[in-house]
This record gives sequence, C-alpha cells and structure tokens, in this order.
Amino acid sequence: MTKRLILLVLAIIAVSILASSCTQNQRAKQFGGTAEITLPKGTKLVTATWKEANLWYMTRPMKEDEVAETYTFQEESSYGMVEGTYIIKEVK
Repeated sequence: MTKRLILLVLAIIAVSILASSCTQNQRAKQFGGTAEITLPKGTKLVTATWKEANLWYMTRPMKEDEVAETYTFQEESSYGMVEGTYIIKEVK
C-alpha cells in the first residue's frame, strides 16, 4: 500500500512538472486547448504561422481609420481529437 501511494505521488509530481514546463504555445498546439495573445496598443495583425512549437506573427502600425479586431486561429486535426485554438486580440 505504501509503495503504491509513493508511486502515485511521484506520478502526480512528474505530470505537474511536465505540464508546467510547457509553454502556452506548446500546450495549445500539441495538447489542444486555448491560448491568447493581446497585441500592443495600436498594432494590427498581418499574419501568423507556426514554426515547430513557436507561433510567429507579423504586425504593423494600425491606421487611423482601422478598428481593433479579434482573430481566432482554430486547428482542425485529421482525427478531430487534439485541436488547439489561438486567439489574437488587437487593441485600438
């Protein structure tokens, strides 16, 4: 009984360490879930793409007549199991 309890505690600690060591990008891309970025004030999103586990996004200064928008990048996986969502918000 004591060995099982020790193994259970060690397993919980190991899973906790692994989960906390993942970045927000890795969790959204590899394990599903939702991640969010709020761009600096007055910045307009141009495009976004993945390079391995990193999200790269291009921005430009927002023009006077433009409004702030929210973009949702939704993954659609082949099997429909682990699908991540990335939300990028602009601020006027």
